[in-house]
Amino acid sequence: MSRTLCAMILTLILASCGGGHKAPPRNLNDACSIAKQRPEYMKAFRKAERKWGVPVPVQMATIYQESKFRGDARTPFNYVLGVIPMGRQSSAYGYSQALDGTWEEYRHETRRRGARRDRIRDATDFMGWYMNKSREKNGIALNDARNQYLAYHEGHLGYSRRSYRNKSWLMRVADDVEDRAQVYSAQLSACRR
Repeated sequence: MSRTLCAMILTLILASCGGGHKAPPRNLNDACSIAKQRPEYMKAFRKAERKWGVPVPVQMATIYQESKFRGDARTPFNYVLGVIPMGRQSSAYGYSQALDGTWEEYRHETRRRGARRDRIRDATDFMGWYMNKSREKNGIALNDARNQYLAYHEGHLGYSRRSYRNKSWLMRVADDVEDRAQVYSAQLSACRR
């Protein structure tokens, strides 16, 4: 076999291993860089904002925290005896890290049967739907990234029971999501000019 043919076959094999997912944007701390590298992300964020009212920076900060903008993100495996994999920590998957049951509820309620967690436009639509439920059930403003994240992580019932109060690590993460949303907001304002 020629070197060229071997190189082409190797390239095809390696490309097929990626599952069709792009690598996340390079500089996740810069909203303008994300917007420039992935205009399709910004289109999805803006569409979800128009439909559901959730500000783009809140969506971006939540996706950053949940998946670091990886469409194929999954939770780590649990191990027995430190070496034997025994399934994943949860069914969370995709950009939004939606759980199987919640994703099915979303698909049924919105009649979006073809929606997939590894597509940014579906993930942002899901987040808009979920955060509106948080507003309806728990009175959380759509621009309140901190409390929206707490409800996103704990679920609507967990949030209403204040389950997050016993998780100091989660409170710090929610503060980080709020801070990142504010930074993204300022950056997006600057790069629009």
